[in-house]
Amino acid sequence: MPVRATKRGAERTPLNGDFDVVICGASFAGLAVARELSGSGAKVLLIDRYEVGERQTSACAAPTRWLEDLGLMGSVRQTFGDLVTHTRHRTFRWHLPWTFSTFDYRELCTLLKGQSPDVPFDTAKVEGITRGRELHTLHTDRGDLRAPLVVDALGWRRVLSGAPEDPIQPPEARLSRGLEVHPHSRANDLELWLDRRYVRAGYSWSFPAGEEVRVGVGSFDPHDKVKEPTVELAGNLGVEAVRYQGNWIPHRIRPAAEGDVFFCGDSAGHCLPTTAEGIRTALYFGLACGRELRAVVEGRRARAEALERYGAFSDSHRWKFEAMWHVQSLFSFVNRSPRATTLMMRTLTFQRFVDWSFRHYLNIAPPEFVSQGSPPAASGDRGQVQRRSAPAGRAA
Repeated sequence: MPVRATKRGAERTPLNGDFDVVICGASFAGLAVARELSGSGAKVLLIDRYEVGERQTSACAAPTRWLEDLGLMGSVRQTFGDLVTHTRHRTFRWHLPWTFSTFDYRELCTLLKGQSPDVPFDTAKVEGITRGRELHTLHTDRGDLRAPLVVDALGWRRVLSGAPEDPIQPPEARLSRGLEVHPHSRANDLELWLDRRYVRAGYSWSFPAGEEVRVGVGSFDPHDKVKEPTVELAGNLGVEAVRYQGNWIPHRIRPAAEGDVFFCGDSAGHCLPTTAEGIRTALYFGLACGRELRAVVEGRRARAEALERYGAFSDSHRWKFEAMWHVQSLFSFVNRSPRATTLMMRTLTFQRFVDWSFRHYLNIAPPEFVSQGSPPAASGDRGQVQRRSAPAGRAA
């Protein structure tokens, strides 16, 4: 398990100051926000309790086009054009209309952080926020930070929310749970198991990634235990149950703008139900959030307008997330019967339907979105943009 990168001894210096933007969380969503702010001339700080790329919490796979368009192909370990799905009674192989790739988490995060060289990073645990009319004060274990623009990309705990029901705590929460092992091995196929012998409401997987395979079990019901079935699946595949990692996974979308704070990634529930795919959506909404913030710091938009626009952008996708949640609920019901699961999968196997459904699925967060905004300026050009912090404060 990763060790939190806490500053100790002489390294534990106070962390405080005033900024234009503070991004809390340095995984997919937070790094995407930082990317869009690079070269804006704003004073931005990116913080996380872990070092960049230190704490992997998923099987780390995404549509290849997203990794290509973001310039992250150097992190790719293996690419797949087929998806192999096993039920109790039959195995199905679907040829996908686009490819899926597994990648190295630390390498991808390093590459993505490299696209915002003018955004400094520091380690600190975010403990809360005091909201102000113009400036918010973030409380961390190393001191207070002040900024008119604050992003919560800290994950499912939604640390900076002030809503009465937050933070949501497992197991009484709108969360799925997943656990996987990372044994050293090699395999050729991207595989799923829809088999209640491993999990009654969810699925199991084996995602090869070069010199390792990522074998795990995910449950839509947070009450279900997933360690024993993960060990069982690993044993059935002939690999060791070693190098554990897991996480809680939100499966309901939540408000992306609340109390003058921007939420993206898991903190806004930007994780697709049924598939539990959250990397692509974290990047997608992170880019959208970063573009709105850039408009504010460059004086083209007021903070209130940016919050409204970003919140509306996220809400415009709500019906897609809700549709996926209904599919998740239907699957949990069908999965009670192994024969019904096999029949359902056989019905969905027609190539025309596979092409249609996976293209629509990709378009929930299309890769074309990467190129729709202005690319970040090169580090040598950032001096050409005059820093403007006043418009952000004015817009409270």
